[in-house]
Amino acid sequence: MKPFIFHKEQKMIKLSDRLQKIADLIQQGETVADIGTDHGFLPMALWESGVSPHVILSDINAGPLEKARVNIDKYFPKTEFDVRLGSGLSAIQPGEVAAVVIAGMGGQLICEILGEDLDKTRTFQRMILQPRNGQDKLRAWLLLNGFHIYDESLVREGKYLCEIIAVSPGNTENSLGNTEMDLEVSPVLFEKQDPLLVEFIENKIRIEKKILEAVKNGVGKDKYKKLEETEHRIKLLEELRKRSLA
Repeated sequence: MKPFIFHKEQKMIKLSDRLQKIADLIQQGETVADIGTDHGFLPMALWESGVSPHVILSDINAGPLEKARVNIDKYFPKTEFDVRLGSGLSAIQPGEVAAVVIAGMGGQLICEILGEDLDKTRTFQRMILQPRNGQDKLRAWLLLNGFHIYDESLVREGKYLCEIIAVSPGNTENSLGNTEMDLEVSPVLFEKQDPLLVEFIENKIRIEKKILEAVKNGVGKDKYKKLEETEHRIKLLEELRKRSLA
C-alpha cells in the first residue's frame, strides 16, 4: 500500500462497538486479513490507526468488495488497499498474515471456512472469530481440532450481545472446563468477570423459558422429553447466573 498522509479534511473511520472490540484484540504491528470484509471498515481502521502495517480485505462476493472500494475512495482516495475476491481463506496464502478475522457469520460456516484447509489455517498466529450463531458448535470444533481459546468477550450491538472468540493454533490445552454448559457459556467470561455476563446468561434463561411454555402448549410424542431437557437447561443456566453474581 502507498504511504498514508493525513490531511485535516480527512474523514476518520469510527468503528461500531463490536468492530472496535475486535480491533482491540489485534496486536501492534500484526498484519491482518478480514474474511467477509463487507464494507471494509475494520481493516481500514486498523491500518489508519497504525496498528496494522498491511491489511487484506477479502470477500466471496464482488458486491461487498465494491462497497469496500467505495469506502476506500471516500476515506483514503490516495491509498491502494489489498482487496481480494475469494471464498473463505482461499485468497490468502499460508502464513501470509499474522491474524485472521472472521466476523458476522454463522458458527457452522466459520467451521467450514477454517476446516477447508486445516494445514493453512494453522499457519496463522491468531484468529479473531465473531459468530452470529452456533457459538457452541464453533467452540467444540476449535477444541476438537487443537485450537486454544485464549480470550473471549461480550459486546453489545443494538439489542444483541455478540460473542468474540480469540484463538491460536498448536496448543491442545483445553481452554474450557468440563461442565455441561461450557461450550455455550465460556468459562473464560467468568475468569474475566465480563461486565455483560449476567445479562448474557439472563437472556438465555429468558429464551429457554419461552421455549418451555411453547413445549407445554404443544403436542407430540417427544413433548415430555423436550420438557425435561428444557427444564434441565434452565436449571443449569440458573446455577450459572448465581455463579456470575457471586
